[in-house]
Amino acid sequence: MGQRLVALASADNELSLVAAIEHDGHARLGSDAGLVAGAGELGVPLGTSLPAGIDVVVDFSVPEATEAILGACLASKVPLVVATTGLGEKLESEIRRAAEQIPVLWAPSMSLAVNLAMKLSDTAARALADHPTGADVEIIERHHRFKEDAPSGTALKFGQIIADAMGQTEVRHGRSGRPGKRPHGEIGYHAVRTGDNPGEHTIIFALLGETLEILVRATSRDCYAHGALAAAKFLAGKPPGLYGMNDVLGL
Repeated sequence: MGQRLVALASADNELSLVAAIEHDGHARLGSDAGLVAGAGELGVPLGTSLPAGIDVVVDFSVPEATEAILGACLASKVPLVVATTGLGEKLESEIRRAAEQIPVLWAPSMSLAVNLAMKLSDTAARALADHPTGADVEIIERHHRFKEDAPSGTALKFGQIIADAMGQTEVRHGRSGRPGKRPHGEIGYHAVRTGDNPGEHTIIFALLGETLEILVRATSRDCYAHGALAAAKFLAGKPPGLYGMNDVLGL
């Protein structure tokens, strides 16, 4: 994702790439970030710290790096886009506190289509909340074999949106053996890890006699990078606060 952010940002006339940050043990520190990303020479070396005079930072990494970047942005009062998932409750609390001092845009998915699908899921959940036969909700997510967290942060966000509207209080991560009759107040999560799948989510609202499915599928990781860059453009110059992709999309 870092390489695609570098490549796409360098091709965007509205953006100026001024830094590319990696951990201090990276084998290509000091190399031109554009060459590392396959985007040609940009004159921006791969480094380990934020330079002065930047407008916004995009963090698309791992939770350990997010924590360090958050601290650096707080110290420099720089806006931060958090696109990293699997953060944990402690780091999520730190992000919320940081948003009291700097503008932070935090979303479980940078995909514009995913965020539109979340809006559609919220609409469906509210419409079906009091359906006379009840609606069973299952969430299936598919990602590449290298993804470390499951279910995905995006799947969990879909579930949170739906539970807020419909009132489910139980979650089920897969099923095996004899789990018995499915309780109505449950959301089922199913995580699939296959090959190089960049990500897809299917949200199932199953009634008696009919089913509604909302499917959103990425065919390239570029969709996440484009969304993160759109978020960066939105966030630069904003006052302190916690923002989301709905703000970017005007939803």
